[in-house]
Amino acid sequence: MPETPSRKIGLAVLISGRGSNLQSLIDACRLPDFPAEIKVVVCNKPEAYGIERAKQAGLPCVVISHKDFSSREAFEQAMLNALSDYDIDLICQAGFMRILTPHFITPWAGRLINIHPSLLPKFKGLHTHERAIEAGETEAGCTIHYVTEGVDEGEIILQRRVPILEHDTPDDLAARVLEQEHIAYPEAIRLLAK
Repeated sequence: MPETPSRKIGLAVLISGRGSNLQSLIDACRLPDFPAEIKVVVCNKPEAYGIERAKQAGLPCVVISHKDFSSREAFEQAMLNALSDYDIDLICQAGFMRILTPHFITPWAGRLINIHPSLLPKFKGLHTHERAIEAGETEAGCTIHYVTEGVDEGEIILQRRVPILEHDTPDDLAARVLEQEHIAYPEAIRLLAK
């Protein structure tokens, strides 16, 4: 007897830039067997190309510039208010370049994930590719992890690895890692949807 399809989990995707990981999630959500659907995209930069990707996909996109608020908490409250209009099970940070405070994290604890371009716990924060090359690492990669109050410290959900080649520049490495990010994020959502 065929299985009754279970409800797809609702995603909110937070972005700040070009939205290539958003695009990988949009593409994954178009697959009939993918267990999630994007309910809303939230962007903190009005000029971000990811907004165009959301529009092209017919997704609601809410632009909330952090510059319009006097505090992080006020900005985060505006995001929380916007998210409350949608049926969301999981928030995915996809190149969202703001460090979130407990004001935002606490109500979404265990349902808020991020993608980071290093093999955590190594190279938390920014400039991961330069730092990995300078450290003489032989491999790099990306990590999907839960968001907690500590930056890039939450429990790891999954990682994908790439070799660091002898003559790699940070841009070369970033491009190879990004290819794996586009595979890893949908893979992590499949895991979590189970």
